[in-house]
Order: sequence, then structure tokens, then C-alpha cells
Amino acid sequence: MKDIANTYDYIIAGMGCAGLSLAVRISLSGKLKDKKILLVDKEEKNKNDRTWCFWENQPGLFDNIVYQKWERLLFHSEDLSREMSISPYLYKMIRGIDFYRYSLDIIQQDTSFDIHYGEVCEMGNESGKAYALIDGKTIRASLIFSSIQLQKPALKKKEHYLLQHFKGWVINTRDAVFDPGVATLMDFRVPQEQGTTFVYVMPFDTHRALVEYTLFSEALLEPAHYDKGLKNYIEKHLQLQAFEIEEEEFGIIPMTNHRFRQREGNIINIGTAGGFTKGSSGYTFWFIQEFTQQLVTGLLNNSIKDLSFFSKKHHFYDSVLLNVLATGKVKGSKIFTSLFRKNSSSDILRFLNNDGNLRSDLSIISSMPFLPFLRAGAVEIFNSVLLQHDYRRKD
Repeated sequence: MKDIANTYDYIIAGMGCAGLSLAVRISLSGKLKDKKILLVDKEEKNKNDRTWCFWENQPGLFDNIVYQKWERLLFHSEDLSREMSISPYLYKMIRGIDFYRYSLDIIQQDTSFDIHYGEVCEMGNESGKAYALIDGKTIRASLIFSSIQLQKPALKKKEHYLLQHFKGWVINTRDAVFDPGVATLMDFRVPQEQGTTFVYVMPFDTHRALVEYTLFSEALLEPAHYDKGLKNYIEKHLQLQAFEIEEEEFGIIPMTNHRFRQREGNIINIGTAGGFTKGSSGYTFWFIQEFTQQLVTGLLNNSIKDLSFFSKKHHFYDSVLLNVLATGKVKGSKIFTSLFRKNSSSDILRFLNNDGNLRSDLSIISSMPFLPFLRAGAVEIFNSVLLQHDYRRKD
């Protein structure tokens, strides 16, 4: 690792999904070779610490490292079991370690980049440039792209903030018990006392699968509760008494309608810190790919003024669902059961990717429990007026 300079054209702070995706897209563009770019993170990315699942209806930039993909998905609740083809989409999984290795291999061959492992303690703007305090040294740049959230955002009174928290086991079984052609997207046949709770099962082959216990709630659980939930599900629904745990993962994703500051002077926030995570579902990977490509296009055109990644319409949709989930007006299991009972898989996936048309959006909305969503919608319209007023005063 070479010594870092005092000044760069760009600093990419954070080497997670957003930072590395942006760096890879800059490198592969081949048109910013005259720029000096610093990529910084507090630790090396050498562990398989997470997986990303998403759906696409065309080849993506990271298809070479897709670990598994599925054409069929299962949904289960106490009232509905449905297996569905998701054509024209494919549901894809990328392992963290594969993503890190693939991305860093590309970046390390590009002489435009310096990579540094150190602590980013502070970021700000000064004299027309951005700066980052890294291991006590001030480094300046024309732009900083940061996925590092130095503190939790200060929420407005009417904003919602839930946590999507999950623990997963990659299990290996002696007998061939899994169908690698079908993944379980959501299984709500688990206790719901702690909040909206479901399990998903991603088979890799007939013997191995990722089983993930997931909740939407305001607070985390005691560590033993996740293990108990996983064990009970595996024994009851997968009917397995003996299995080996090969890997474990744990994660927390914010689910919020907070309007993240996407630009502060010459600092551009990316990833979850920039609001790239879909507020009502926690899905992030696909949106990061969309938005980092927009950023690179803006850099190539020397214009990145428009950073309105989520439309007002989709922000409103997210706010309404979060309102219903946060207030407990309708159980999450009932909401998603209605969604999967009454809509085609392609319409559901388009809607969750913010890519639906008016017809499919109306179909999705009309399938929701009517009165609770109508009331939540009215509340969120009123709240949005108040919040816009507050934001304008602050800005």
C-alpha cells in the first residue's frame, strides 16, 4: 500500500457495494484516466460478510460473479403458498467475497486509483474543495463520494425509521433435500410477535442453501433469538434435524422515508448514506447499480447536478407502506400475502424496482388492504407538506 497524496481529483470513502461499484464503473469507462482517485476504507475486504440478492431482466455488470440464480420463486404464509415463474426476470445472488475480489482486481490494475485502509474521522468543505480527515491527515479533493455514515440522520417528527435485521446460515445437509431451481423469497410461517418476520431460503445445490431469518422492527433482538428462529424454521419447515453450519452472516439495513442529503457541497453521499436503499423493502444492490451509472455518466459529461434518484411518487409509496408497518395497522404478513395473491410476479418485481407503469402500479395499490392504506396515504400526504416546509426552512 503506497503513501497517499495530499490532493486527489476524487475520493471514494467506503469500499462497500456503492464505493466499489462506482470505482469499477469509473475504471471500466476508460474515459477518466487523467483523474487521480483515492479509495479508502477502515478495513480490508477479505471476508464473505454478506450476500446481495436482486432481480434483473437483462445481463448486468456483475453477471460474471453471480453465485446462483433462479427462474422460479416461492412465497409462503399461513393463508397462501405460491410457486411462480418470474420471467422475464432472473433472481440473482452475489456473495460479498466474490464481489470484493472481482472489483478490487479491476481497480488494482488501474493506475488512476490509490487504495488506503484507514479511518475516515471527518469530512467537510473548505475553500471550494472537499476534504477528508484520514488517520489524522487532511486529504483534499474536488469531489468526495461517501458511503460512510458518520452518524445516524436526525429524523423529522413525522418520518419513519425501521430496521431490517437478519441472520443467515449457509447450511450443508447429508441428504439431497433442496431444489436448486427454486428459491423461497418470503416464508411468513414463523411467529410474528417481534414484528414483521419471515425466512428466505436460497438453495445453491441439492445439499447447500442460505437460510436467512429476517425482521422489520424498531429494535434488534437478543443474538440467541435469531439462532432459535433459524433452528426452529429448519426443523419444522425444512424438516432437517441434522445439518452443518458452514457460514454465518448478520446485517442491519435501515428502512426509512427520511430524505437523505445526497449532496453537501462537494461531498456526494452514495449507498445507504445517500438514500440509495429502497425505504420500504431494504433492497439496495440494484438501485446502487442504477445510481452509480448515473454518477459516472454525469462525471463524463462534467455535470452531476441532478441527484434526485427516487421520484416523489415512489417516495410516497414507500412512506405509505412504512406508515402501515410502523403503526402496526396491518400485519406485514397480511400485506405481502395480499400482494402475492393478487398480482403477477413480473408486476410485483417491477413495482419493487420502481419500474412499474401506471396500470401495474394501480394493480399493486388496489391489492392492498383498502382502508388502512387509504388512511396511511392521507396521513403521508399531510406529513409530506409539513416535511417539505421544514426542509425548505432548513435549506
